[in-house]
Amino acid sequence: MTAAKEENPLVNILINVLLPTVILSKLSKEGDALYQLGPTWAMVAALALPLGYGIWHWLKHRTLNIFSAVGMGAILLTGLITIYLWYNENAKPHVAWIFGIKEAVQPLILGSLFLITRRSTSPLFRTFIYNDAIFDIKRIEKTVAEKNAISEYDGLIWKCTLYFFGSFCLSAVLNLGLAHYFLGDLSPNIENWKEEYNGIVGSITLWGFLAIGVPMMVVACYILYMMINGLEKLTGLDKEALLLPR
Repeated sequence: MTAAKEENPLVNILINVLLPTVILSKLSKEGDALYQLGPTWAMVAALALPLGYGIWHWLKHRTLNIFSAVGMGAILLTGLITIYLWYNENAKPHVAWIFGIKEAVQPLILGSLFLITRRSTSPLFRTFIYNDAIFDIKRIEKTVAEKNAISEYDGLIWKCTLYFFGSFCLSAVLNLGLAHYFLGDLSPNIENWKEEYNGIVGSITLWGFLAIGVPMMVVACYILYMMINGLEKLTGLDKEALLLPR
C-alpha cells in the first residue's frame, strides 16, 4: 500500500497567500478590461481560491490539517468582516482595530492549540516538531525510563511547547501592528474605499504570512536545538543516536 502523497508547501503558499494577494492588489479596480473585476468580485475570487482548495483537499484526503482548518476559518472571518465594513459606515473609522484583532486571533488560536493538546493522545508539539520522522522516540523514551528521568523529560517537552506558544503570541502582536500600519491611514470618506481596502488586505495577507512564518521558523530551529541538547543531557545519547538517519 503506497503512502499518501504529502501536500506540497509551495502549492499551499501559492494558493493561500500569493494568488489572493495578486488578485486583491491588481484586480480590484473598476473598468472595462477583463482583469478589472472590481472590489467585490476581486474579494470573492481571493477568498474562494484558498477556501475551495481547502475543501478539495479535505474531500480528496478525508483529513483536516489543524493549520488548514484555522486558515479556512480565518478566510471565512475575513469575508464576514469585509461585508460588515463595506456596508456599515460607522465601522469604517475603526477598520484597523477590527481587522487587526482578526489577524491577531489566528496565531493565538494556533498557539493555544499547542497548550490545549499537550495532554491529548496527539499533542500538536509532537506532530509538528518532536515526532518519529525526526527523532528516534522509542529509543529516547526507553532510555529515559531506564534512567528514571520521566519528570525531567516531560519538563523539557513542556518548556519547548511554551517557547512555541510564545512565537505565536509574537506573531499576534506583529499582525495587529501590521493592520494598524497598513489600515491606520485609510480614510473612510474616500470614493474608492473598497478598492483601497482590497489592496491593503492583499498586502496584509502577504506580510501576515511572513509575520507568522518567520518567528515560527526561528523558534522552531531554536527548539530543535533545545530538544537535542536537553535529550543528550537526559539520556546520555549523542545526536546521531537521538535523530533518525536521513
